[in-house]
Amino acid sequence: MTPPDLPEGAVSWRMLAAEAERRLAAEPALEGTAPALEARWIVERASGNEGSDYVLGLDEAATERGVAHFDAMLERRLTGEPLQYVLGRWAFRTLDLFVDRRVLIPRPETEVVAGYALDELDRCRAAATAAGRVPVAVDLGTGSGAIGLALAAEREWVEVWLTDASPDALAVARSNLVGLGRPATRVRVAEGGWFAALPAELAGAIDVIASNPPYVPTGDELPASVLDWEPASALFAGADGLDDLRVLVAEAPRWLAPGGALVLELDPRQAGVVVELALAAGFVEAEVRPDLAGRDRAVVARVAP
Repeated sequence: MTPPDLPEGAVSWRMLAAEAERRLAAEPALEGTAPALEARWIVERASGNEGSDYVLGLDEAATERGVAHFDAMLERRLTGEPLQYVLGRWAFRTLDLFVDRRVLIPRPETEVVAGYALDELDRCRAAATAAGRVPVAVDLGTGSGAIGLALAAEREWVEVWLTDASPDALAVARSNLVGLGRPATRVRVAEGGWFAALPAELAGAIDVIASNPPYVPTGDELPASVLDWEPASALFAGADGLDDLRVLVAEAPRWLAPGGALVLELDPRQAGVVVELALAAGFVEAEVRPDLAGRDRAVVARVAP
């Protein structure tokens, strides 16, 4: 029944939230998700009422444009499209990133990896300053720009390079760079495969190289929500998932400044092998670091000071 304070034929955002929750809960392909929470996020995006404004606006009449946006998002989600792509954005540390099917969805594991890169930047800062240069960080295979833009946003004294072989991914990263504000003046974007994207003068002058490269073995089974929607080129890396990790470990030492670090996200099954590869490549230290669930999720390798 339409509440008396709504115009005839109008629907409130509360009614739409209830409809979304009901339909999401009834969709077998979405079993195990959180219908009530997803319904709220969809209504927040459609209405523009977020945070405390969401509750205050629930009994307002939904606009025609808002209902159209709501309907489109709900139908996309009911097909199994990941919620992050449906909403068109997702939180990553302090950032609110634009995301679509051209890039991987930012994940909590990668937030932790960005944190390890920040730790290494803090460690390297004094040496860079003593050498009379600005600390430099590079996010190789940046995708949406998540790691590199987090470094720029959280450390006002670092120069950051974002690289990717995919022009589509870099288009997304550039969109997120525009929304970064003042820190964007310290970020540069370059297209190319791994280190080939970087100018030669950066060789031996990078303090931290961070990357979330493809690391899924080609034979691994992935959930349909990942396999059917996220870019395969950013997921798979050969029979053992190590193809790109091998390249990064082998080539990083000549690009790093004395005492610099390579920070890599990987599959827990690959951590021990990557440590061995790093030590064989000339790194003097290589440590495995956990994600929030305690799984081996990153390797941090350092060259000699």
